[in-house]
Amino acid sequence: MTTTLTSGPEHEVQHEWYEPFDAAYCRDLQRRALGPMSDHYFRTRIVGANKLPADGPVIVAANHSGTAFPYDAMMLDFALWRRDGMTREGKWRSVFEKELARVWWMRPFGVDNLWRRGGGVDMTFDNFERLIQRGDRILYYPEGVPGIGKGFNRRYQLQRFRTSFIRLAARHDVPIYPVSVVNGEWVMPYHFTFPPLDRLMQRVFHVPFLPLPAGLLAIIFPWMWYLALPAQMTFVVGEPVSAGALLDGVGAANAKEPDRGALDRAAHRMRKHMQAELDRHVATYGRRPYDWRSLLAALHASRGRLRQVLPTGWPLTFIANERDHHRPAARNWLHMVLRDFDLLAFYLPFGWPLLSLARRLRRPPYGYRGMSASDAREQEGTFIWRLSERPLPPRGGRALD
Repeated sequence: MTTTLTSGPEHEVQHEWYEPFDAAYCRDLQRRALGPMSDHYFRTRIVGANKLPADGPVIVAANHSGTAFPYDAMMLDFALWRRDGMTREGKWRSVFEKELARVWWMRPFGVDNLWRRGGGVDMTFDNFERLIQRGDRILYYPEGVPGIGKGFNRRYQLQRFRTSFIRLAARHDVPIYPVSVVNGEWVMPYHFTFPPLDRLMQRVFHVPFLPLPAGLLAIIFPWMWYLALPAQMTFVVGEPVSAGALLDGVGAANAKEPDRGALDRAAHRMRKHMQAELDRHVATYGRRPYDWRSLLAALHASRGRLRQVLPTGWPLTFIANERDHHRPAARNWLHMVLRDFDLLAFYLPFGWPLLSLARRLRRPPYGYRGMSASDAREQEGTFIWRLSERPLPPRGGRALD
């Protein structure tokens, strides 16, 4: 959504607000897809959520689970929003790496621009600082893409932390709340990654990693790229950490503008702290990652909605929900099936070319036929969003109504 506001007739300055977050769409997605996934499959729970402040600025720093598809981030994001009443003002802002928007298979089920429409903002240093200045509550994963691609062979091993969140939290005196993600590794325990192979994939195919053997299976059957096991996701909120105190503790001469060495030491100390917290919480909440008795009870309670609950149906649910926002209701059952015929390719051997071809040849909302390259790029979201060029509207302003 773009809104133009003027500062008054005596001024010629205009501000172009850009707000891709679609609250109505996300509420529908929560009802049709994310809610059933969270409640009846992953059985998401947040321990210590009462510690989190109702207003920002604040940074939540969580570990990634080493699965090639970030279900952990999706579940935490929407669980927090639902806890806060699913209001527009209550939405947390996640910051995500550019690969998640620019690479088709890192967007959930290929849904266009889903990360931004779900409240996410591209991860740049300037964007991060502007969100803090705007007063947002921010979800951040300091391991970055290496945290997603570390694989089951490095489960619960935190990768090297970025330093930007330490610098900005100290500069603006913003508290950091560590969150331990427990059992997320068991969502995709068949994902193993190897740094030499990942570097080759980055250089040749411009993708960050190739999980094995899941990546090879997904080449044959596309839906298997999204296959997830029903691990009970548990998010444990820790006590807030002061970045300023952290920098003081590593000998920074000026905590507001620390040198690179001090930042590296502070980030290392933060990682050690979060690793110890994660190990402790895994010992408490990770002893039965699947908890089959709980799962059977949850599946029994979801009778009649298994297509939304089980991973075999997630591609159909997510994409049909997306298309339903841009088309009239189906005339009958047969019409409902025929107009989404291309989605059958998710379940056909080597169905990726058919999915790609359908997106090229079908008209919106099914594909990009008839659209200019710039319009298609805008719809897909395959660009870097810089808040300096396309700023968010002020919090609480009329532009958000």
